[in-house]
Amino acid sequence: MSAWEIIEGEALTRLCAMPDESVDAVVTDPPYSSGGAFRGDRTSATSIKYVHTSVKKQRPEFLGDNRDQRAFVLWCTLWLSECYRVAKPGAPIVVFTDWRQLPSTSDAVQAGGWVQRGVIPWDKGLGSRPRIGGFRNQSEFMIWGSKGPLPSRRDVGALPGAYHYSIKHSDKHHIAGKPTALMRDVVKVCPPGGVVLDPFAGSGTTIVAALHEGRRGIGIEMSTDYAAIARDRCAQVEAA
Repeated sequence: MSAWEIIEGEALTRLCAMPDESVDAVVTDPPYSSGGAFRGDRTSATSIKYVHTSVKKQRPEFLGDNRDQRAFVLWCTLWLSECYRVAKPGAPIVVFTDWRQLPSTSDAVQAGGWVQRGVIPWDKGLGSRPRIGGFRNQSEFMIWGSKGPLPSRRDVGALPGAYHYSIKHSDKHHIAGKPTALMRDVVKVCPPGGVVLDPFAGSGTTIVAALHEGRRGIGIEMSTDYAAIARDRCAQVEAA
């Protein structure tokens, strides 16, 4: 394969078409189906749930973020099971989630066949929304695990158990985009030269990070708008 590929389509359908044991790591940021300040916000548009009113830049909506709780857990189990199939033995997985969906995502990771190995906090800094009389929801989380026993890889080494990266709007290409610097650190769990799979590629930050760090990447994205952004970003890295 070339250094990168962005496949447009629904994640589960595209995963089912991939060959067994063909990727070295799975690093992904699926839709959380949460967000907002109230219980009913689950069904709101992503531009309402996840965008501060002070932010003037408009980005495309993203899809698949309105499932109820039972549907969310079942859906995650399905795509995580397919990721398990296409991953090589011993491959690591990293799945982003928020505080609301942390228990459900943890259950789905294990139901999908993966060995859960820990939870890594990502501290977003004081730019997150404050909660008067309580604590800021300042962190999101990464559940990580492996397909069976985790091999000891000196070329990967021992990675940090927590990360602190603030969100910079100049580096944000998606409503729920993660910092490129954060993802460059996270994809290091994949062996150098290996293939990182992201079935929810969004604007392509995981694949961009993989290219920067000497890995290859396969991204799947359902939104035509975001798939185009992801391809443009990957092409820019490849051409640099």
